Amino acid sequence: MSFEEAFLPHLDAAFSLARWLTRNEQDAQDVVQEAYLRALRFFGGFNGSDGRAWLLKIVRNTSYTWLKRNRSWQLSFESDEALDMKQSDAPDPEAALIRNAQQQLVTDALEKLPLEFREVMVMRELQELSYREIAEVIGTPIGTVMSRLARARKKLHESICKGQSFPAAPCAAYLPCGNARTQVAS
Repeated sequence: MSFEEAFLPHLDAAFSLARWLTRNEQDAQDVVQEAYLRALRFFGGFNGSDGRAWLLKIVRNTSYTWLKRNRSWQLSFESDEALDMKQSDAPDPEAALIRNAQQQLVTDALEKLPLEFREVMVMRELQELSYREIAEVIGTPIGTVMSRLARARKKLHESICKGQSFPAAPCAAYLPCGNARTQVAS
């Protein structure tokens, strides 16, 4: 298997993860470029198993290295910065406005998560990685992945539902727990 066959199909996933971790498109592009260079350099050590997980691990590590070098303060700081949202293609302007507001609420809550929680949520809910793949990418046991996901979901719920006038049950409908791809733009 060639480098291109193994890793080019995962370019969008690599960029998405880097974007969520760095919170900036240009920085994410730099991180992905560096990650692909590293992957190419160490391609001889790739055993051909799961190219996506192997590449995302490199992207994650490259993102952390980049953050330490350029924004070490951000590794523990929770930013209020929000991601740009994709425009809805819903025909009803009112429904589109409501949907965009809900997406923004979830995106803002996801942005406020500490990095260790945000990264597992992105990998699980947006990248659709399995618990085993996430554990491989971040280098922790599966139990740690499950624990971080549970804590991240709880923090999302608290952040989204804090100060809302609707009951907690409908609030849970906005959480990216199982069907995030329809609720959070990647």
